[in-house]
Amino acid sequence: MPRPPASAPPPGRPELHTPSKRYVQPPPVWRSSVLAPVAAGVATLCASTSLTGVVGGVSWLGYVTVTVVLVACTGLALRSIRTPTPVVGLAQLVVLLLLVTGVFTSSGVLAVLPGPAAFSELNDVLIAAFDQIRTGLPPVDPTPPILCLVTIAIGLVAVLVDTLAVAAAAPAATGLVLLCVYAVPASLSDSMLPWWTFLLGASAFAALLAVDGNHRHRRWRNRDTPGANRSAAAASVPVAVVALALVFGLVAGTAITAVGTVGRLPGSGRSGAGSGSGGLGVNPFTSLRGMLDQGNTVDLFRVSGLGNDKRLLRAFTLDTYRPNQGWSLPDGPMPAGYPADQTLPAAPGDDGAAESRRIQIEPVNWVDVWLPVYGALRGLQGVTPGWYYDPESGAVFSERKQHVAPYTELASLAEPTKEQLETASTGGSPVPAVYTQISDVDPRVVGLTQQLTAGATTTFDKATAIWRYFTAENGFTYDTQTAPATDKDALADFLLNGKRGFCEQFASAMAVMLRVLHIPSRVAVGFTTGYSDGDYRMITSQDAHAWVEVYFGPELGWVSFDPTPRSDGRGYVPPYLQSGSASTDPSATDDQEVPSVSTSHAPATGAPTAQDDGTGTAGDPQASSPGSAPGWTGWGALVVVLLAVALTVAAFAGARLARGRLRWLPLAAAGAWIVAVLLSAWLIHWALSLILLVLAAAVLTPAILRELARRRRRRAIESRTPGAADAAWAELLDECADRGLPIPPSDTVRVAAQKVAQQHHLDENGQDHLRTVVGVVERSWYSPGGVPEGQGFASAFDGVRESLRRNAPMSWRGRLFPRSVFRKRG
Repeated sequence: MPRPPASAPPPGRPELHTPSKRYVQPPPVWRSSVLAPVAAGVATLCASTSLTGVVGGVSWLGYVTVTVVLVACTGLALRSIRTPTPVVGLAQLVVLLLLVTGVFTSSGVLAVLPGPAAFSELNDVLIAAFDQIRTGLPPVDPTPPILCLVTIAIGLVAVLVDTLAVAAAAPAATGLVLLCVYAVPASLSDSMLPWWTFLLGASAFAALLAVDGNHRHRRWRNRDTPGANRSAAAASVPVAVVALALVFGLVAGTAITAVGTVGRLPGSGRSGAGSGSGGLGVNPFTSLRGMLDQGNTVDLFRVSGLGNDKRLLRAFTLDTYRPNQGWSLPDGPMPAGYPADQTLPAAPGDDGAAESRRIQIEPVNWVDVWLPVYGALRGLQGVTPGWYYDPESGAVFSERKQHVAPYTELASLAEPTKEQLETASTGGSPVPAVYTQISDVDPRVVGLTQQLTAGATTTFDKATAIWRYFTAENGFTYDTQTAPATDKDALADFLLNGKRGFCEQFASAMAVMLRVLHIPSRVAVGFTTGYSDGDYRMITSQDAHAWVEVYFGPELGWVSFDPTPRSDGRGYVPPYLQSGSASTDPSATDDQEVPSVSTSHAPATGAPTAQDDGTGTAGDPQASSPGSAPGWTGWGALVVVLLAVALTVAAFAGARLARGRLRWLPLAAAGAWIVAVLLSAWLIHWALSLILLVLAAAVLTPAILRELARRRRRRAIESRTPGAADAAWAELLDECADRGLPIPPSDTVRVAAQKVAQQHHLDENGQDHLRTVVGVVERSWYSPGGVPEGQGFASAFDGVRESLRRNAPMSWRGRLFPRSVFRKRG
């Protein structure tokens, strides 16, 4: 930059633009109001109800309520004595830590103060929570580790929402935070969240905005609002608009798409037979038309004790046929049943003479109200109270769906012979009437049934004749989708026209045809034989299946018939049907996978597979794949995320204080988030983490170079070296360039100073500091040996920069990609 000639006069006092003072801090009345933190706490509580989709029970709600109340009360108490905002946020985090230590650990100093032992215990609790999340599927049981994790997560949300809504007076900004609270359960749950949780969350957020709007209607920028004298009804118009939009959105969304809700609003219609049980379980209905949702393959059960025997694993049975729809459970509550952890009555057809088999069943990702069993159940070991056995339906059930611990079944796997079935007497103890009821069957189906069984004389012969009809020779095809509808009657369309579908259609059709002949029948839902995995048999979600059970009197009980023409090797044809059977392909292997009944799936990502357990490879760091992260990465990522959240809250609140000692907080928060992202990426693969690291370095390098130059010049100014004035002037020119208004190097100091003051709207204090800086710069140029006057010059330089921050704030683009780094220097 050329220096001015020695005869040039010092810069005069230019007429500079003085902007009006800006309002920064929210009114004290708003910050100390009780209504604001209460509204923020209620909004957090209502948003937390979305956890009903991923956490079972309601006990977690008590922990969340206590946490939110403590956070709100801490903030209100400290703000009432004018505590600085960063201190309030840190105090709320400390209160959260004390709560977690006192409730979920037993090693705290004085029960609540965290020490090394308490932190170690808390570490174990959180690791247990992560293991439960990794191996289970929502809704998870509200165990102490899960409750601890929920308390910490919602506690951090409460601190952030309280800071944004109260300290920063920006309740609208909490919308993104509360939306994230909904996003996590929505992405983890395999079913849609309840409609009422959206209603609560939206209503609470609208109330929070209304509270802030009420404040802004009265006061705006330290003066009365023009509409402040209007009626309360006029001021409530925005709230009414939000409420109407909310109601319309829920009704329209429910009636048209049902997105985000379970079914419809109460009273808008019956869910019907198609409503499933939810969870990673089997839907308690079969349909006559539709498409099979195969989803991802998820391991469900690991079974041992079967030896070389192959059997179908029954979850429950369906006894009610709904014309033109399919089979389902009857209306009304489940039967009373017998406690499953006690002595059980004998199953129909089990006289106790056959051998009892001990079968170990280990649920892996099974979440439902049903406890699947093999054969004729005689007893259960390892089940918790709350499970019941109904000998009539053959099902073991509970009142709520839940994860199931490994259990042992005592069962009879004996099967009747063909001769026994042919000579079976259906007299004696009558079967309940529900197993023979049928109505509204198309006459064409009745005629086909009578034609197929015209020459049969026994129940077994009739059932076998119908079973043999569902073969490829008769035009039937196994497929994941039924043929396009060509007839108004779905059953007749499947049997006579389409002849294409999966197990639901085959089992439903055969059961109806049996009841047309007054033969007691029902549809069983469960799983095929799965595949062999060493000493175990692995049952996956692809094995979900439906078949038919026929009643052969009290001596033989219910006997299985599977009409689905499978060719994947997982089907099971019992000895009494093997002669002349065309339902299986002996060449099929166990490795093929063909799904056969709709299930409610969870994402396969993170779900343990057969190789993840029992072999020790999944949990052994030495056996990790080359791209896997060390075991501490997940815990480290969580710690860094929590630190980043705390720094972000402190940085956002500290920005309003404009204290120089707090300017490092945004950089620290940004650094913490970057490290958290890198650790999270490393959990997927180290290469992804490396790529993100390179991208972050490329993006941050200009800002880092600019910061290094700024610090170097600042040290020169503070040390009063001969080049201090030049360093100060170069830094001011770079500040202008970074803000998109560069000063040409050819301008004199006086002209440049006028441009800085005018283009960046410096206030009066900033102009005074600028004149001091310009005077020192010119004197240093006139007297090259002169040294600036210590703290006076440094204070003036800081004053100019502070005025620039207030009146010409720098954009994010200017911060990340400062033009002063890229511009060509003359």
